[in-house]
Amino acid sequence: MAKEAVKKPHVICIPYPAQSHISAMLKLAKLLHHKGFHITFVHTEYNYNRLLKSRGPNSLNGSPGFDFETIPDGLPPAENGDVTQDIFQLCLSTAKNCYDPFCDLIRKLNIRAATDDDFPPVSCIISDTVMSIFTLEAAEEFGIPDVLFWTVSAFTVMCFLHFPHLREQGFTPLKDESYFKNGYLDNTIDWIPGINSIRLKDIPTIIWTTDPKDEFVEYLIELMPRTHKGAALILNTFDILEHDILKQFSAMMDHVYTLGPIHLLLTEMQKDDHSTEFIQSNLWKEDDSCIEWLNSKKEGSVAYINFGSITVMTENQLVEFAWGIANSMQNFLWIIRPDLVKGGPVVLPPEFIIATKDRGMLATWCNQELVLNHPSVGVFLTHCGWNSVLESLSFGVPMICWPFFADQQTNCLCICTYWDVGVEIDSNVNRKEVEKVVIELMEGDKGKKMKNKALEWKNKAEEAIKPGGSSYVNLDKMIEEVLLSPKTKSFA
Repeated sequence: MAKEAVKKPHVICIPYPAQSHISAMLKLAKLLHHKGFHITFVHTEYNYNRLLKSRGPNSLNGSPGFDFETIPDGLPPAENGDVTQDIFQLCLSTAKNCYDPFCDLIRKLNIRAATDDDFPPVSCIISDTVMSIFTLEAAEEFGIPDVLFWTVSAFTVMCFLHFPHLREQGFTPLKDESYFKNGYLDNTIDWIPGINSIRLKDIPTIIWTTDPKDEFVEYLIELMPRTHKGAALILNTFDILEHDILKQFSAMMDHVYTLGPIHLLLTEMQKDDHSTEFIQSNLWKEDDSCIEWLNSKKEGSVAYINFGSITVMTENQLVEFAWGIANSMQNFLWIIRPDLVKGGPVVLPPEFIIATKDRGMLATWCNQELVLNHPSVGVFLTHCGWNSVLESLSFGVPMICWPFFADQQTNCLCICTYWDVGVEIDSNVNRKEVEKVVIELMEGDKGKKMKNKALEWKNKAEEAIKPGGSSYVNLDKMIEEVLLSPKTKSFA
């Protein structure tokens, strides 16, 4: 009698449906595919259609052992189908509406596996922790492990985990709007493990509300304990970067795996594997001419400006940034999304366009890894999203920080205080300050020191993802100890 073929392990990967979360999860999915796993990657229907629009009708056909599926997000159709959805409403909607469609998807895949000898049944879920509000229950129903992936820094996760304590001790909600202006948020606390002292304003901003019944804060308070309930916890960081915080995580829970910088680890492991190379995640169409333009510039001579996929600004802030950049007299590549200005179109002064025509390039989106790794880029003006921070560190580029919300203020603290690779500019945006800081980091002694420090972190990041490095080793440990272990179900 012929021996029955052993089917591959089958992992469902489900990101939170925003650009940076999708990008990180897709890289993790590719790593597991490279290691022999069958992958089903789950998009929301809204983002699936955005990807087809940005990358072409065949861009989500997948490859052998790498499939795409969709579930609805529960939100009404957007008037403009090519913008980032409201992240608060998206969190609340997926929490309320995604459990049943997600379970239906798992059943559909398992039914197929029962009749298709080449298709394996679902053996594990890897979910963005934000989506664990429904994936943990789904994993329990099907008797499979749910591994949780936080796509922010370990420092930020530690702050998140203590949101319930902030409320218990009366720090949130704030009494009224005056608390944003009277210096209250400059007060410090010293009881978060691994963090000696932190100002309240440097804790992720989504906790700071004046509404005692804020629905989103209630959602976060409910979400945080779930971090302890997954079969394992994956962090997109590397051991030496956040040593003190990670030491505390090891004391708090088992099966914590650092796999970052995940974009570098993927590049290292996929040197000779191009099977998923064409599968990408940018929700906006990339302007490939950015690299050609950078090729024409001298080493370290370009300021790269990109505020990510969610940050919005006022028309006045846009103008102040524009003239600060123009008056610095530096070359620049500025990524300006169509929805960058809150409540209106992006309109740059015609005088700005004329003044910078020989030394500036504007684009709506780009391949940021290629840009930051380009030798002509000398500094990165950023909103401090975690993917952007890790990419900048791993390519040795110092940062000018303009954090917008959520974990970005926390990342800014680490960049400027702990890692010495950046400076913060005022949230109000003043063209003279922008001009001064751009020149200082591109040409001044402070910029040279930060460039040297950034190169040190680049070397340490590369050590982590090489054979024998912490992140390289942790991927294999996570697969062996969790994904392929029949004993693994949850921490609890």
